[in-house]
Amino acid sequence: MPFRHANRAHDLGTRIEHEIRERLEEAIDFVCLEALVNARRASGGPGPAADNAADRAEYQAHVGAFLRLLATELQRSDAPRIAANADDAQLLARQVALARTLPDYWQRFEAISARYLAQPAASGGQRGGVLARLFRRG
Repeated sequence: MPFRHANRAHDLGTRIEHEIRERLEEAIDFVCLEALVNARRASGGPGPAADNAADRAEYQAHVGAFLRLLATELQRSDAPRIAANADDAQLLARQVALARTLPDYWQRFEAISARYLAQPAASGGQRGGVLARLFRRG
């Protein structure tokens, strides 16, 4: 896939970082949308709608919870800890760095994604605890 950014003057390292960031954003989007749809299916509720503020907020909660799970599970012992109040952009930047340095990053990402999606829906399982903790922080 060619580099899609208009400014092609970036060095190779910057271009690689942009590509990794785009791939991560797409993969995280897929996981979080799937989690949202699964939760709705499990509760018998309607599917999410792009123009619904509550659905967007619930999706963002999944993004934050999933990024924190990735940060916890993929934490390198030699890296500084991510602050508890780190925002999604900081957490994503850490994932980009890890994807560039860990040789098995994508395999581990897939395993963590599968576990996240296999958790019971927020209506009655573990994910409710994660989302509840996330909302209490905000």
